[in-house]
Amino acid sequence: MNHELIISSGPDEVNIALLEDKHLVELNNEKKDHSFSVGDIYLGRVKKIIPGLNAAFVDIGYEKDAFLHYLDLGPQVQSLLKMVKQTTMQKNADPLFNNFSNEPDIDKGGRITQVLNNNQWVVVQIAKEPISTKGPRITSELSLAGRFLVLIPFSDTVSISQKIKSSEERQRLKRLVQSIKPKNFGVIIRTVADGKKVAELDKDLNDLVSKWKGIVEKLKTSAPHQKLMGEMDRTSTILRDILNPNFNSIHVNDSGLAEDVKQYLRSIAPEQEQIVKLYKGRVPIFEHFGIEKQIKSGFGKTVNMPNGAYIIIEHTEALHVIDINSGVRFQNSESNQEANALQVNLEAAAEVARQLRLRDMGGIIVIDFIDMRSAQNRKLLFDKLRDEMKRDRAKHTILPMSRFGLVQLTRQRVRPETKIVTAEKCPSCDGTGEIKASILILDEIENNIRFLAKEQNEKKLLLHVHPFIESYLTRGFFTSVKKKWQKKNNIALKVVPVSKYHFLEYHFFNDKGEEIKI
Repeated sequence: MNHELIISSGPDEVNIALLEDKHLVELNNEKKDHSFSVGDIYLGRVKKIIPGLNAAFVDIGYEKDAFLHYLDLGPQVQSLLKMVKQTTMQKNADPLFNNFSNEPDIDKGGRITQVLNNNQWVVVQIAKEPISTKGPRITSELSLAGRFLVLIPFSDTVSISQKIKSSEERQRLKRLVQSIKPKNFGVIIRTVADGKKVAELDKDLNDLVSKWKGIVEKLKTSAPHQKLMGEMDRTSTILRDILNPNFNSIHVNDSGLAEDVKQYLRSIAPEQEQIVKLYKGRVPIFEHFGIEKQIKSGFGKTVNMPNGAYIIIEHTEALHVIDINSGVRFQNSESNQEANALQVNLEAAAEVARQLRLRDMGGIIVIDFIDMRSAQNRKLLFDKLRDEMKRDRAKHTILPMSRFGLVQLTRQRVRPETKIVTAEKCPSCDGTGEIKASILILDEIENNIRFLAKEQNEKKLLLHVHPFIESYLTRGFFTSVKKKWQKKNNIALKVVPVSKYHFLEYHFFNDKGEEIKI
């Protein structure tokens, strides 16, 4: 599978699109001022302790206080608080803890009032960005993520990603990391470390230790609200987490950003520096690569699939609901209803998995698939959804299909859900109403022509459209869109302009002049 990264840099923000085999699967938006991002580490001050919630609100400089629950303190929080106190009072300057003794771990069932006090200084890391009216969700269990390893201060445990299956490789990696890691630091070995040599792991570990030294050094002269370490920009984070040999190109429309990406690639994968390409075209980069069209078609309430089926996505305050529909045009006379339902459901499972990544939907998600009686088919569908979700980097849990044909899953979201407005102001009513995105009108007409030709065996069609659409479809005697449609579907097509139609209105008629209802 080929992976491409398309980066569109604007005056105030950067939009990053991840394509897998030309299909849009992730869309990230990053403001140029990316404060309070996931992974940022701040020196905060406890503003208020809420015993009823077993949590505290911490002031880190955001307009809303950050939320810190007792379970997010981490078992070694007493050691962290001790280090913060000693460092800010200039009593301990050694970031590697050579003369530092760890405090006992806190009780998992304890109370936050036993650990924190009002106005106390504490180093915290952002776990979830501010969403809607809520401030950031934070943790005091610090972690510094690298390309192959994650460094955890005040721990001494080496753990390995469960996605590394080989027991021999797991033992090799654990043995290597234990031999090179400093004392009082824990390490998580990431999936991409599979097969890597000790030199690569050692370099990554040294980079992370250097970051930690920088945090401790900055802490000596810091006051609450100050950022001690900023996470990399989202472009670098994506490259760090998903870059692999299947990445064949990274297109950037800004020369400065392209150079930054190249410089980062030199540090993590020098052999792939040449895949960065500067886009210089006049057409916007997202339009050139067909991303704008995929955004319009992929973020609406209704998402159409190539086979004529469609899914409907509804968002509520408590959960997200996804309904699978076969569509009136999906017919297959060669198989029974059960086989049809299975085919639609399997294709819908792949699209649902893509939509969850694309929109970064989190929380509780309920999927209403088309009913199937066969237990074997329900298992096939569950396995298909689980396999498709393996590509998703977000933590998720999928429950088997219920007796009502519903699949329930939870998915972690650490940034605000991506929402794209796909409706446009209607030109016929001067902006008093809304219509579907006009960029999709040609796809809709072509799908209908294909259905009428293949499923209803129509040989001659009259298509009545607005004069502007007629002009576009018939422009060019040999290269017109109309000619291509006729040849592709083996049908005689005549396009008739009707000035009274609004811009996106169209109707089909047969050779007898009778309107064909779809």
